[in-house]
Amino acid sequence: MAGRTKHDILWSKKGVSMSEQLLESALKILSEEGDSGYSRIFVALLNEVMRYERSQVLSAGHYERNDDRKGYANGFKNKTLRTSMGALDFDVPQVRGGVSFYPSALEKGVRSERALKVAIAEMYVQGVSTRKVTAVFEKMCGLEVTSSEVSRASKLLDEELTAWRNRPLGKHRYVYFDARYEKVREGGIVVDKALLIAVGVNEEGKREVLGVSTSASEAEVHWRAFFEALQTRGLHGIELFTSDAHSGLKAALNAVFPSIPWQRCQFHLQQNAQAYVPKIAMKKEVAADIRNIFNAPDLANANAYLKVAIEKHKTSATKLVDWMEKNIPQGLTVFAFPEHMRKKLRTTNCVERLNREIYKRTKVVSIFPNEEALLRLASAVIVENSDEWVAGKTYINLKGSNE
Repeated sequence: MAGRTKHDILWSKKGVSMSEQLLESALKILSEEGDSGYSRIFVALLNEVMRYERSQVLSAGHYERNDDRKGYANGFKNKTLRTSMGALDFDVPQVRGGVSFYPSALEKGVRSERALKVAIAEMYVQGVSTRKVTAVFEKMCGLEVTSSEVSRASKLLDEELTAWRNRPLGKHRYVYFDARYEKVREGGIVVDKALLIAVGVNEEGKREVLGVSTSASEAEVHWRAFFEALQTRGLHGIELFTSDAHSGLKAALNAVFPSIPWQRCQFHLQQNAQAYVPKIAMKKEVAADIRNIFNAPDLANANAYLKVAIEKHKTSATKLVDWMEKNIPQGLTVFAFPEHMRKKLRTTNCVERLNREIYKRTKVVSIFPNEEALLRLASAVIVENSDEWVAGKTYINLKGSNE
């Protein structure tokens, strides 16, 4: 009986079908061990399935002689897999004679194990400590997760996210930029790091996150490096940029994309204006005046409304008037585009919603141990949202208001 295991002996009763043998043995295990016998039954079933697969590949059963045989059975190799029932030992059938074989049933288990590791990594980057990850999986699945396994899973996720961040880009007509700050520990102190984000509208009118990067600040040099990376990856066909007036952004755009129009976010302009209103009682009135400008039917009317507002406040709010003359025109670029698109082009609201999703995860961490951890978590959240956008509804109708 060389080359056979205890499992071969278990199912070797003569004159009884394989299914009958399996059922009889399963019932015996359950009667003797109760619920604790489930894992033994599962091991026995999977071992038998793997042996059956081997006989199919070899075109011959155990010890069977025929002219169609393609190779020979070569015993078994023990393999331990972590499962929801704990760590289980399987007898993996081996072959010889130039035939390649690995049980598909076991391969599915290996793929599930890989998926589990990715899930572990995602829990880790979302701010769940290794200790908590271990506790969760022990309670839910009976699995013990070590810190080294979390690290390996995080490395796998890092590779996938890096590939996504460096993927080739194509034509995107409209691009939105935004930045947010997160706290990162660096050199023994806690510093603020800028998270730069770019969102584009592709040829199907759907949103897609084009890139994300971390930097020390929003200085021109950092924005320029971010823009150059997008350009190197093939971003082209841009008709309009929309963003707030981030420090260094406009100068960097002029350096990398010099001829493309820029729309300053109207929502942020409205917020910024309030800092120049001298009296609380005037705030609602000023907000209504600016809203009237932005909601004008065309550029000519918007400029006319701006002149009226300036004349109205020139004696009571001189700083506000100076600010409006310089800044409000930067929010009127959108009037050069079709009316049905303006609402989606005039603000960075789509990026703001993404920022809120990022914040939901980053507030759990509070202070990141390093810049890489921040980029990992932000990228994981962003990829999830970007995929939903690409697979979801059209964001901007590029064909026309009636189509």
